[in-house]
Amino acid sequence: MNLEIILHAGIATGTILLFATIGELLAERSGILNLGVEGMMLIGAMTGFSVSLATGNPWLGVLAAMIAGGILSILHAVVTINFQADQVVSGLSLTFLGTGLALVLGEGLTGQSPPLIPVVNIPVLSAIPFIGPIFFQEQSILVYVGYLLIPLVWYYIKYTRPGMHLRAVGEKPEAADTMGVSVYGLRYLYTIVGGCLAGLAGVTISLSVSPGWYSAQTTSGLGWIAIGLVIFAQWNPVRAVVGAYLFGALQRAILDLQGPAVILGFPNPLFANSNLGFFLKMTPYLLTIVALLIGSRAAMRQRIGAPAALGVPYIRGERGL
Repeated sequence: MNLEIILHAGIATGTILLFATIGELLAERSGILNLGVEGMMLIGAMTGFSVSLATGNPWLGVLAAMIAGGILSILHAVVTINFQADQVVSGLSLTFLGTGLALVLGEGLTGQSPPLIPVVNIPVLSAIPFIGPIFFQEQSILVYVGYLLIPLVWYYIKYTRPGMHLRAVGEKPEAADTMGVSVYGLRYLYTIVGGCLAGLAGVTISLSVSPGWYSAQTTSGLGWIAIGLVIFAQWNPVRAVVGAYLFGALQRAILDLQGPAVILGFPNPLFANSNLGFFLKMTPYLLTIVALLIGSRAAMRQRIGAPAALGVPYIRGERGL
């Protein structure tokens, strides 16, 4: 195994998770749990792929994917904010809807070759030993966009007034409303932003990291992993990013481990035991299920630092004014 290759691939795959995780984190910080990330990623992957193929411009594909994810998220916002429906049920329905639309509208796209997002080197930085080849050599432009997104989101949430309003509507929406902050408006905004970033995550797969349209296998459950990462990161964007990149590297490492018969002079148990390799591939998803189970318990959510109003509909008349 080559550590640089594994980490380089981990950064690329982790960027998919980075966009989806940050989008879900922003939505949940506002109090809206959206389990429809997988569906929004799929619709983004399909839309971006087809628009890039039709126009010959991958950046129009990226824009279209973000718009498609945002439009799908509006449905979730209307159902959960205006009609105060159960957010878990609505999110799961959104996953089914997005998956179904992507499969129907994406029929016939398999095997096509649209223009892809360019891969570039960053001068000077790419020459840094070990770090350069991993982070700054032969990476998609979207990977570098992810690098910029990390500090921007962290600073936005922690130090800006809009970030303070975001935290307020997720923790104490009644108090925020009293201070003149639009709880409904901000929850709409961040639910849509989350959808746009999920669409961006999807198109990062189909036009960059793993080019192609392979129907439901395109996302391979990464949307669910993103939801689990938000919980494991305790709604901290920096921790979420670290988790995204580590999971990306883990995926590549598992593939490499199944290749050679001997590693460092010892027999590789994965080479002869396909069941063990299958189990290792399944492990991250099992951890995600555990994270979702933890996140479904109100007492546990409070203990691990979830926004106090996460998943709780805000009804203005109930605050007694």
